[in-house]
Amino acid sequence: MSNTEEIEIPHYFICPISLQMMKDPVIVPTGITYDRENIEKWVFSNNNQFCPVTKQPLPAESVHDLITPNHTLRRLIQSWCAINASNGIERFPTPKPAVTKSQITKLINDHSKSTTQAKINCLTKLKSIAVVSHANKRCIEAAGGALFAASLITESADATNEALSTLHSLNLSDTSLKSLFKINGFLNALTCAMKLGSYDSRAYAVMILKSITEVTDPTDMIIGSLNPRFFTEIVQLVKDQITPKATRAGLHVLINVTSIGRNRVKAVEAGAVQVMIDMLVESSEKRVCEMALTVLDHLCQCAEGRAEVLSHGAGLAIVSKKIMRVSKVASERAIRVLHSIAKHSGNAVALKEMLEVGVVSKLCVVLQVEMGTKIKERVREILKMHARTWKSAHCIPMALLSSYP
Repeated sequence: MSNTEEIEIPHYFICPISLQMMKDPVIVPTGITYDRENIEKWVFSNNNQFCPVTKQPLPAESVHDLITPNHTLRRLIQSWCAINASNGIERFPTPKPAVTKSQITKLINDHSKSTTQAKINCLTKLKSIAVVSHANKRCIEAAGGALFAASLITESADATNEALSTLHSLNLSDTSLKSLFKINGFLNALTCAMKLGSYDSRAYAVMILKSITEVTDPTDMIIGSLNPRFFTEIVQLVKDQITPKATRAGLHVLINVTSIGRNRVKAVEAGAVQVMIDMLVESSEKRVCEMALTVLDHLCQCAEGRAEVLSHGAGLAIVSKKIMRVSKVASERAIRVLHSIAKHSGNAVALKEMLEVGVVSKLCVVLQVEMGTKIKERVREILKMHARTWKSAHCIPMALLSSYP
């Protein structure tokens, strides 16, 4: 379709969402015609529950059950493509009929009690169906495809990889992700996959965990459901950096689970502080630095986390270095880390090190640049908190020193 820019496409061939020519026009319950792929992505992937044009409610189940092919418009589009074939316009192929829930249920039932290899073949078939459309993904989910895949994790190495790959490909809804979290032994299965699985299995496992921890109530993610081995494997996966995507997913998991106080000590004991500081030393990638500092911010809310930062030879120095060098978010997180240490662990040794490695100087610089009112207030609080100890430092503003009698 190299010459479409030079040809005027009829306006009723254009999808209202993507403003591109429709390939498979369908009518939704509100009466508006969209391209199937675009409206399914709008509802299922982006979680929009309203019609883009009419703004009327458009629940996902209605789109899945009541979506109707617009055969008349599709024939018009195909005829127009045929007429303009000499201009490089290609005729869109007739779309395949959508899969039904009964078809998926039968496929799963036929293989649920078969050999391991037959189950793996079933998972492969489910993945091939899922990639066709978002509606197919939701159909597989409704038919129990996610639970079938989850039950095969740990059955064998090959089954584990295929099961995790299938679960990841389904882009599960929040409801299904919450259900997986509550399955007895499922988190342990993912933990085993992160420890013993192939690179692909480890990556799929942590990306599924990321999705689960994003939708699960934080109060459910307490020590009772997240055991120490869970934290050990997450931290190890982040440390190994098997793929950039898996590393970011692992950092997301740590951010989500350490938002709960009871989990912070477990993460510290698993070596999370050491790994985060090492990542800050080695990485200059903006998003990785922001997430690593966010994890450190959470961990420094407990005494064990602050002690680990202080015991690391590069801890204070690298946190300070990231201020004003990465992003506003990174600067804010780094200052929060320093504030926690200064407020709760500001002994003579720590304060001396903060002066020697340039933390105090960096904080004074922050007061002189545009960094936001809240950030500057936190910096002033740190400097005023220990102005007596740092009174010999020439970088401390006299206004802060004079605040003491």
